[in-house]
Amino acid sequence: MMETLCNHHKKITIADVADALNVSKTTVSRAISGKGRISEDTRQRVLSYIKENDFKPNVIAKGLAQQKTYNIALVIPGDCNLVDMPFFQNSMQGICEEASANDYDVMLVTTTGSSSANLERMIANDKADGVILSRSLIKDRNVSLLKAQSIPFVLMGTSRDTKILQVDNDHRAGCCELVGRMLGEGLIRVGLIGGSKNYVVNRTRRQGYEDAFQNAGMRLETALIFEDCDTPDKIRAAVEVLIQKNVQGIVCMDDVVCSVVLQILAERGISVPQQIQVASFYDSTLLKNNKPAVTSLLFDDKALGALTCSVLLRCIRGETVGARTLLGYELVIRESTLFH
Repeated sequence: MMETLCNHHKKITIADVADALNVSKTTVSRAISGKGRISEDTRQRVLSYIKENDFKPNVIAKGLAQQKTYNIALVIPGDCNLVDMPFFQNSMQGICEEASANDYDVMLVTTTGSSSANLERMIANDKADGVILSRSLIKDRNVSLLKAQSIPFVLMGTSRDTKILQVDNDHRAGCCELVGRMLGEGLIRVGLIGGSKNYVVNRTRRQGYEDAFQNAGMRLETALIFEDCDTPDKIRAAVEVLIQKNVQGIVCMDDVVCSVVLQILAERGISVPQQIQVASFYDSTLLKNNKPAVTSLLFDDKALGALTCSVLLRCIRGETVGARTLLGYELVIRESTLFH
């Protein structure tokens, strides 16, 4: 009884199909892949048998037939900090769901700014059909490696290289709108504090900040801009200067910077937003419970990941895709600014 039940649920293989139809396994593989020289009659016999017996070729067999691995690699920075994880987690969820819907699996590959050894090993072993890069750097050794090996890849971010497929949030437009809203409310001196200039996203956010002043016909004070503030001490030094310069608002490039800025202002007894208004160019769970709640830009990281994966899969299939795709954003107004 048990043996009959087990046999009933046994999955048939390409070899089983070949034996049943008295053809070779190569013929079955060619019928499945649609490639190779076999007669149309034989092809239809194989496809009909497959349909009648609910045969689903496993990924390995399917990959051998079509010369694909049915894997994509997602490259994430091995040196990312804890506060970066919500972005990678959400975008990864979108990537995995889109990949799964297309019978693909996702491999995680970690690299650092100084080493691409894991990615190099994955390429050498032909482990993936394409690659998603989750962070864009000014000088990106991963991009150079993938281009040299002619491997399909998509950058989840922005690059000046127009030959690279790119999917990103429209950071520049969002940052321009947020700062423009502050200037439109009568603020004149608005400081900017950001992280590493080696990250393209930070440079893009600064461009949005500068666009807002240009659009408003107002003079940009570069003395109010602080970049490469990647430690609490550097952020503190920037805040102290901005306080001395009597700024009316401080815009932070991300929530990590913003959390430190708010802490310093609280220590100094400076009320937000009554004395200094504060906003962030990125909305995450880091400031979820902050009082006052922080005005910020909200991006859909899961949608970004899903679209990036979709673009990569279309590229792998040989379809024509646009060089650059931008997703929208939402300006979320909260209590840290005095917007009317």
